[in-house]
Amino acid sequence: MTLGGVLTMSPNEMLVVLPIGFAVIAILLGASAFMSGSELGFFSLSPQQLLRCRSSSSKAERSIAALLDNPNRLLATILIMNNLVNVSIATLSNYLMLGVIDESQGQGLEVFILTMSVTALIVFFGEVMPKVAAGQNPFGVAKFAAGPMNFLSAMLFPFSWVLMQMGILVEKLIKKKGYNVSVDELQEALEMTTNSDETTYEEKEILKGIVNFGTISAKQIMRSRVDINAFDVQIKFLELLASINKSGYSRVPIYRDSLDKIEGILYIKEVLPYLDEADDFEWQKLIRKDVYFIPENKKIDDLMRDFQRKRVHMAVVADEYGGTSGLITLEDIIEEIIGDINDEFDSKDLEFDRVDNFNYTFEGRTSIYDFCRILNIDVSYFQEIKGDSESLGGLLLELFGKLPRVGEKKRFRNFVFSVVAMDKKRIKTVKITLKEAKTDKETDV
Repeated sequence: MTLGGVLTMSPNEMLVVLPIGFAVIAILLGASAFMSGSELGFFSLSPQQLLRCRSSSSKAERSIAALLDNPNRLLATILIMNNLVNVSIATLSNYLMLGVIDESQGQGLEVFILTMSVTALIVFFGEVMPKVAAGQNPFGVAKFAAGPMNFLSAMLFPFSWVLMQMGILVEKLIKKKGYNVSVDELQEALEMTTNSDETTYEEKEILKGIVNFGTISAKQIMRSRVDINAFDVQIKFLELLASINKSGYSRVPIYRDSLDKIEGILYIKEVLPYLDEADDFEWQKLIRKDVYFIPENKKIDDLMRDFQRKRVHMAVVADEYGGTSGLITLEDIIEEIIGDINDEFDSKDLEFDRVDNFNYTFEGRTSIYDFCRILNIDVSYFQEIKGDSESLGGLLLELFGKLPRVGEKKRFRNFVFSVVAMDKKRIKTVKITLKEAKTDKETDV
């Protein structure tokens, strides 16, 4: 055989080389089909099947779980082998063609025909057919391929590692050049898409809640320290039962001496079997010690994921000194999207009363965030005067600079705040009046 002559193979050489070449191409097509079918088989497994593999006594099924523990490495191995096989098919086909075609007559048409033929073979036998077949029984295919894939994954690890690092680099470059959409831009897009009679007010509020979800901190929606319903760890059992009956909550924090020393969470359902016990019953053994503490600035989208991962429904919000600042529950987070959720234990009295278009009455414990949302104003409206306060009562303390008396008024911009009711050292009820101009009896901030 010579590449410099008119024909590169003699007739006798063709009788030997061509059958071997076609046999090798057939084997390579089988390898390509195996890789393509394996890819679909592994990445089509359901979570239930994968869970079964993790706890299975079968070596092949445990191998499936081990391979899918690092899916990027498995995918890189499959891609490397598939491309290697396909390139080998194309190279070998070209070599065989050069051995039988007369170079003096040109090779343009022959190369085109060969390219189309090899492409059709690879696509049909190496991609379409194996994936259709594997789709009928992906678990069986994955189980069959687990052993060879374990071997290939180990053998090709240096190459797959390089490929994975290149993928990570490309991902970082794309992220850097990506377009970051701000919350304000999302709000504008929301206003444009919901500005129709087909979208109800409730639907708009839910969409707004979704847009703002990642910007809200735990401190903005938590129940403040003064409103936390918690029990002292040293109270007697009968007193505990009376307190539980009065509170109506299914989970209650337990503290020692003060709320800054939370010892655990008491689940009321775990108390029910002991209702007939005497007053000296040691109910403290029912307390769950795994309290979840979070900082005030934790975003509620991250907190939601933590609740899901830890399987808890309540978190204690700690301030910068480690003291208890407030309490937040899963229900509080969900209400930020879909609105208030009232059950049979919730008070039916609203936290605010709309007297007319210019006068409202709010409870002092109402958060500034909820107050702004109800009146449809930006949450940063009171940023310059609210200090560390998160409730309406705290805002008034900042405005007055002292504990006000009932009937005292203070104006800030277009709002006139007046104290309606006090409870010991707390502002219980506040009246808000929307004004365009000052009155003589009102004091500016």
